[in-house]
Amino acid sequence: MFYIHNTVCISPQISFPDTDLDQLIICKDNKLYAKEVSYTDIPPAILRRMGKAVRLGVAASNPLFKLYDKLDGIIIGTSNGGMEDCIKFLNQIMHYEEGVLTPTNFVQSTPNAIASQLGFLSKNKGYNITHVHRGFAFENALLDAAMLLVSYPDNNYLLGGLDEISTYNFNIDYLCGYVKKETISNDDLYSGTTDGSIAGEGVAMFMVNNNSDGAVSKFRALQMLHTTDEKKLLTAFKTFLSNNLPQNETIDLFLSGENGDARYTKFYESAESILNKDTAAARFKHMSGEFRTASAFALWISNYIIKNQHIPPHMLKNAVKIKDINNIVIYNNYQGFQHSFMLLSKN
Repeated sequence: MFYIHNTVCISPQISFPDTDLDQLIICKDNKLYAKEVSYTDIPPAILRRMGKAVRLGVAASNPLFKLYDKLDGIIIGTSNGGMEDCIKFLNQIMHYEEGVLTPTNFVQSTPNAIASQLGFLSKNKGYNITHVHRGFAFENALLDAAMLLVSYPDNNYLLGGLDEISTYNFNIDYLCGYVKKETISNDDLYSGTTDGSIAGEGVAMFMVNNNSDGAVSKFRALQMLHTTDEKKLLTAFKTFLSNNLPQNETIDLFLSGENGDARYTKFYESAESILNKDTAAARFKHMSGEFRTASAFALWISNYIIKNQHIPPHMLKNAVKIKDINNIVIYNNYQGFQHSFMLLSKN
């Protein structure tokens, strides 16, 4: 579909500016917060008006802007981006009885605040869009980039996915049972048998185009599926592999979006059941936590694995040894009904 070149990720782990994924950062209170960086590239007068999601998005994009003279558009997937500022603004309306309100929280309160701020700071007047589709927000951004590159094959696009832990959404997810009631450490996430996971946040940005020169990987296929039926999922996964995996090629790594929620483990186990015995299986949500665009982190770490030919040991679910990591399949599941498959290959 397209090639992925430079990438940047700001996550709860040591991912930017230095990267050390062999060391696992432990969470507190069932929340994995992104490790914010020094925002030296953002003017202080602008920085102090930014919400966290916008800060993360700009900080992750600035290094990529410097590498490309030609940028034809900005495509962002997010679900909760700007939510914290939205709640602040709504509280102001109540507190001041719809009187004189501070405009900053309003300006930063919408999901498209990230993409618009990136366009403003980079002086980019090209295509600028934000996809907000719950657990498919980043997947729809991927699909959008792929379609644009069919129509405009010489273009370069900044593609990203990000979300923040807002107090409002965390409380809603907790009350709905999507966050564990008991306190759990992320290094023990997969051993539990209870409902819920741990909350996460982060941003991953990618420069994508149709040029294979210098690319780290090739993004080859994407499929999204709405279902709560395990059999339909398995059929869809088999079809995805048969349609997109070239003949005589195999999956070297299956990257699973398991999140420790006992209700959804069956979906991941079902997908793993058809894998070759020589296929390595790994998990990533003990590093990122669960959030609606966690698949962006999965895509970033897949690029890291392909580029470095190294899987951090704490990610591995089985003991299969791989000489060359050429094909990675990512399977992510959001709240048991939004499923996505991605196929990524070494360039």
